[in-house]
Amino acid sequence: MLNVSKKNSKIKSKETLAARFSNFIVLVRKDFKLNKGLYLMFLPVLAFYLVFHYGPMYGLIMAFKDFQPTKGISGSDWVGFKNFIDFFQSFYFWRVLKNTLVISITNLIFGFPAPIILALLINEIRNKYFKSAVQSISYMPHFISLVVVCGMIKDFTSDTGVISYIITLFGGQATTLLNEARNFVPVYVISDIWQTVGWGTIIYLAALTGIDQELYEAAQVDGAGKWKQTLHITIPGIMPTIIIMLVLRMGSMLSVGFEKIILLYNPAIYSTADVISTFVYRKGLQEFAFSYSAAVGLFNSVINFILLVTANKLSKKFSDSSLW
Repeated sequence: MLNVSKKNSKIKSKETLAARFSNFIVLVRKDFKLNKGLYLMFLPVLAFYLVFHYGPMYGLIMAFKDFQPTKGISGSDWVGFKNFIDFFQSFYFWRVLKNTLVISITNLIFGFPAPIILALLINEIRNKYFKSAVQSISYMPHFISLVVVCGMIKDFTSDTGVISYIITLFGGQATTLLNEARNFVPVYVISDIWQTVGWGTIIYLAALTGIDQELYEAAQVDGAGKWKQTLHITIPGIMPTIIIMLVLRMGSMLSVGFEKIILLYNPAIYSTADVISTFVYRKGLQEFAFSYSAAVGLFNSVINFILLVTANKLSKKFSDSSLW
């Protein structure tokens, strides 16, 4: 009798799943008929992610193989977790992990609040012409080529650059800042804030426009000044946006942009400038250790995924805002 009841329950569960799937197909067909234009607009986006994001995932198998270009991915010998173990036991593991975390956390502490503060300041400007000028000037660095930006940074921080000149005015000694390991993180973070702070204000300025202006009028009637209005109305009003942006930022904590670092660093400052992404670049494209670099890159992606999920869960637990 028990076996018969189990079989009946399995059959019913299969039938319910089949019914749900058929209902889903019917709903999709109806929605497609109503929104054909939207689906057609979505097709290029879907194709982009399938070709450039999901398709290359097949190459992750290299992390578990001794990849030989002549044999191909499928023909190369399987080595399991050997590449991961070699990375974890190498001298470079703790160095690149520490450097990546130091740069990411420093950039998060100083760089993440910067566009929020600038957006709050711009929002208080009443002269529309001056406001537009401030926005345009702050946006400009975002549109400058990264190669040009790094060239400017190298010129400004050289021993004959403007920053060295300012240092000498205060009694310091003119040196090339990027030749000293201790200077790399401040130079990187400050230049990154300068380049991205204006562009980052766009989403916060958009969130500020959604705050009910009657709340400010009521606060003024109650005698609240600008500072109290900011603390009790403005910041709570844009807090969901701040949390979502913070969760997204946490998901890319270990993905420090290697292009800028490669353009700025040199062997003399590897001790503080070498991060996971630049290490992958050197191992994969300069030393042709494809499997080893694939293993390091996969490790980086897994850690980023864990950080993203953890940050989203914490956000969902302590607030009403989350990505999913």
